[in-house]
Amino acid sequence: MQYENLTQELVDRCLSGGADAAEVLLETSRQLNIEVRNGQMETVQESSSHGVGFRVFKEGKMGFAHSNDLSDASLNQAITAAVEFAGHMTPDEHNILPDDQGATPVEGIFDPDLAGVSMDTKIALITEAEALAMADPRISKSDGARWGEGEGTVYLANSNGLAKSYRSAACSFGVSVVAEKGEQRSSGGEYCSRRFFADLQSPVEVAEEAARSAWEMLDPRMVPTQRAPVIFDPDVAGSLLGGILGAINGERVLQGASFLGGLVGEAIASELLTVVDDGTLPKGMASAPFDGEGVPTQRRVVIDKGVLQGFMYNTAVASRAGVRSTGNASRGGYSSLPGIGPHAFYVAAGEADPEEILRSTPRGLYLKGVTGYGINPVSGDFSGGAQGFWIENGRLAFPVRGITIAATAAEMLNGIDRVGTDLDLRRTTTAPTFRIRDMQIGGV
Repeated sequence: MQYENLTQELVDRCLSGGADAAEVLLETSRQLNIEVRNGQMETVQESSSHGVGFRVFKEGKMGFAHSNDLSDASLNQAITAAVEFAGHMTPDEHNILPDDQGATPVEGIFDPDLAGVSMDTKIALITEAEALAMADPRISKSDGARWGEGEGTVYLANSNGLAKSYRSAACSFGVSVVAEKGEQRSSGGEYCSRRFFADLQSPVEVAEEAARSAWEMLDPRMVPTQRAPVIFDPDVAGSLLGGILGAINGERVLQGASFLGGLVGEAIASELLTVVDDGTLPKGMASAPFDGEGVPTQRRVVIDKGVLQGFMYNTAVASRAGVRSTGNASRGGYSSLPGIGPHAFYVAAGEADPEEILRSTPRGLYLKGVTGYGINPVSGDFSGGAQGFWIENGRLAFPVRGITIAATAAEMLNGIDRVGTDLDLRRTTTAPTFRIRDMQIGGV
């Protein structure tokens, strides 16, 4: 079936059915999931799917419907439902569709060889990773090893003349294990995700990291309540970036629910902090030529050397704010409406050697895990449970659990005094190692 032609034909059907404007998003996909535990196969699931979503506008009112059945009868039924739904909605002058005909060239988001890699090869990969992790004498149990892959094509057309499509693929594998010592149990795991099968880490690398992350947290201690520097490992970047993401969501800003509202052009953080959103990275796990409603993606600096540059918008929210979409319309698939979200969202690399950051910290916390929601995007407050390693004389001295850390966003963002060189852009929300000079640490 010629899906690209079909999407454009379906736009015309929406208009013939009574819509003033229409958008059609059609997706086809294939997924494979495999799980082994203790060397035995537990799960193999492979599936293919397709579906189409219809977003229509009539007299400024929006209606939406979707179908996973591509027969003419089902498609016409969904179009009729979308137009009928629009009739019950409230008009909004900002219910508009983008008209940018372009798409950003993005390299390396589809691996044509992935589907051809044999099932046996994929099973052998995760079986080996599990066996290698279990070979560590400090590891007692396996929580399983897993393989996942998916590939698909997105087709998007609207009544402003847009007609775009792209193919993408991704694969991942990982293993989870448990270390035990007396009555103690500590779990750990490691996963690797890539666009191309050939770029995956080796089973040895993944297994060693999974085992280490489990046993290194045995024999934790508590520390007294105090204020001290905190070094953030790249694994906990989301505890900082998640709050920033919520606060730069253009819809939140318009609602007055962002601690960064009204601060564009002002210094909100240390000069060492630059934050980027990039949908164009070659082989990027979140890269795409256009966003969830067809606006071309871009590389955009959100915070430049501590100065807030702007917010994220989709088309409707941008219209309400009197600006243009930033290409950040996010979508959960053909069955969902556009929201606002990032692509690759990261703190730019600094100039400090991560080992030197540690050596230059005489006492403090090396943070490896956080529970809670990170920075509150409305109030800017931060607090949560924490675990990691206590630093003494510039070295990791012992693991710590059961503590808390707290600060305001202003204290955290302005308190960044070292940023490492170890940025891994193969993650989608990430940062290099960085240090905040002073935070409240709750212990005993």
